[in-house]
Amino acid sequence: MLREKSRHKHHDSAVFHVQGSATYVDDVTEPIGLVHVAPGYASASSGKITSIDLDSVRRAEGVITVLTASDIKGVNDCSPAMGDDLILAQDEVFFHGQVVFAVVASSRTAARKAVKLGSIEIESLAPSVTIAQARQSDETVLPPYQFRRGEVEEQIATAQHNIKNKIDIGGQEHFYLEGQVAMATPQEGGGMHVLSSTQHPSEVQHCVARMLDVDEANVVCEVRRMGGAFGGKESQAAQWAALAALAARKTGKPAKMRLDRDDDMIMTGKRHDFQVEYEAGFNDKGILSAIKSDLYARCGCSADLSLGVNDRAMFHADNAYYYPSLEITSHRLKTNTVSNTAFRGFGGPQGMVFAERMMDEIACRLKLDPLDVRKRNLYAKGRDVTPYNMQITDNISLAMIRSLEKSSNYRTRRKVIKKFNRENTILKKGIALTPVKFGISFTLIHLNQAGALVHVYTDGSVQVNHGGTEMGQGLYTKVASVVANEFGIPAAKVKITATTTEKVPNAAPTAASAGSDLNGMAAQNACIIIKKRLATLAAQKFDCKVTELEFADGVVTGAGRSIAFAELAKQAFLERISLSSTGFYATPKISWDRENVAGTPFFYFSYGASCSEVTIDTMTGEMRVDQVDIVHDVGKSLNPAIDIGQIEGGFVQGMGWLTTEELVYNEQGRLTTHAPSTYKIPTATDIPEKFNVELWPSKGNKAATIYRSKAVGEPPVMLALSVFSAIFDAIASLKPGSVPKLNAPATPEEIMRAVNAMDADNE
Repeated sequence: MLREKSRHKHHDSAVFHVQGSATYVDDVTEPIGLVHVAPGYASASSGKITSIDLDSVRRAEGVITVLTASDIKGVNDCSPAMGDDLILAQDEVFFHGQVVFAVVASSRTAARKAVKLGSIEIESLAPSVTIAQARQSDETVLPPYQFRRGEVEEQIATAQHNIKNKIDIGGQEHFYLEGQVAMATPQEGGGMHVLSSTQHPSEVQHCVARMLDVDEANVVCEVRRMGGAFGGKESQAAQWAALAALAARKTGKPAKMRLDRDDDMIMTGKRHDFQVEYEAGFNDKGILSAIKSDLYARCGCSADLSLGVNDRAMFHADNAYYYPSLEITSHRLKTNTVSNTAFRGFGGPQGMVFAERMMDEIACRLKLDPLDVRKRNLYAKGRDVTPYNMQITDNISLAMIRSLEKSSNYRTRRKVIKKFNRENTILKKGIALTPVKFGISFTLIHLNQAGALVHVYTDGSVQVNHGGTEMGQGLYTKVASVVANEFGIPAAKVKITATTTEKVPNAAPTAASAGSDLNGMAAQNACIIIKKRLATLAAQKFDCKVTELEFADGVVTGAGRSIAFAELAKQAFLERISLSSTGFYATPKISWDRENVAGTPFFYFSYGASCSEVTIDTMTGEMRVDQVDIVHDVGKSLNPAIDIGQIEGGFVQGMGWLTTEELVYNEQGRLTTHAPSTYKIPTATDIPEKFNVELWPSKGNKAATIYRSKAVGEPPVMLALSVFSAIFDAIASLKPGSVPKLNAPATPEEIMRAVNAMDADNE
């Protein structure tokens, strides 16, 4: 277990953040001769490039050179896997904002002014923008995929009750505080050093090496911290790093590329928006017998990470519920919009929206309490096989729901809300309690590995490096605590160093909520190797067995004798004993046969539950979240303060996705909500005044994770489903028995549409 003295009390960068002194890529001292890069793009969303005139660009003040696809000597591709994302467009454009050329200038302002002078002629084609248009054209970036079990159509048709409906689920802009940025510096012998705000340094390294046509060993990618990422820098940081490196190679000077916020929003992918059509059969108690769902996802112009995102939407289309018979089909649609990408939850939230809407609709039809319907459909003994044929062995959903039901005073508040709604005509309240079950592991199995490098110095201080990246989530802090705990030294004695491909190679992205699981174990394994060497030396000096030794409080003790950890390290050096080691970890007991829908894709599940109460104004569509109560399972927490922060932040981000954040594209495929003035993320005033978060009193993860902790990065996003269901509940109170036509996000306009539809039903 993690000793209290070894645990960092706060985020390792907290003081720097408060002081404004934390160093991000754009804060690094600019080297002499630095040049700046800005992207240029066409006004069209789809069509062939007929001509490009960049003469005026080249003559502009401060311009050093202009980059086009012809400057790329290696591979013109920045995709994570499929080879279908060009660094610089060549013959045609597939979305508005696709980069056709880039200006390299003496200043960022000069570069940004110059790109406006470019002339790109396009033989425009009518773009496919919406899910409806993509379905009509039947264009996809990947083939469909399906889970199926039982006689679905027959069981729906013969059920006591059945439903058929659909829901639209909007996308989401990452809106990281630090935008996409990279700085590349040429090295001797054709090498390149790249500072990048990326969740996946190894992918940036590989992309730059392929583009420059050099060995991967000639490229180093480094990142100390990101100002947020949320999945938006998993695959899509590579293009901007590549352009910076291309400019550095062509000019022989260090080059920086930092996207303007508007360009960042226009040029980078979002959370996938979905349309889900579904059918279900159930009995008088609301217990499901069969479900059928088609998940149509707008993937954009290329595959990017859409295979994994859409698979995970399918993996989580059950949320915490058992489907006796099922057919879940995913359709990966191609549109002339920017390629959508990873976003916190990675498709899981969209799948869960479907599951929770289905529960709400069943309760509505039967005039039952939605919580009772949810509890009756939860996984249980004998009803514990998922749609992808994995048996659940760690289910605690019912226990958590019962606990929150009691602590949130759900039943009493439900009665009070019914009374309020009877007595009020304009304002209506709603309440909902929803579960979360989220699988932890990359479903691309080979990504479930991590490496670390640990050095012990002769003064007893320790330096740790690993393949994980810090984007504000506290990963560095947690891993440093693990190292301090293993050596029994104060956390202050452990120095955290920047993630770099020259220390830990071939690292997986920091994603899938697996950062602490993977890198914590890799660091622990490195410590164990060094500790064994130190223990052997100490046992010789104390004339005792290694098993009698204890490393704690900066001292190593055994057989009634002791030595300071620092002194033991110094003695090891004098005895020519290595004080450095790599560590490696690969998640055990996981497998996935995608073709046959078989295996154990998740090492374990993270569970949570949330209860939200809202008030809506049926005259304006305005909505207020009055109270939120959350209980979330993090196993044996590595850092309770950081974990609670992740839960609160994830919930608010999920709430924003489901209530205020609306992406709007016009008929030409242009994003019209590309700035804070038109795209509304939650603010401090949106956070409920009553916001209660508790960690589940866990005895520890049943899976053998680092100190029996559980992942906490993504699952809290889906706790916000209770807000969306509570809004549905408030609208449903207008006509009990009728199902509100509420889509996500539930903006004031969307709430009014749903309210007006209920009024129309009443006429």
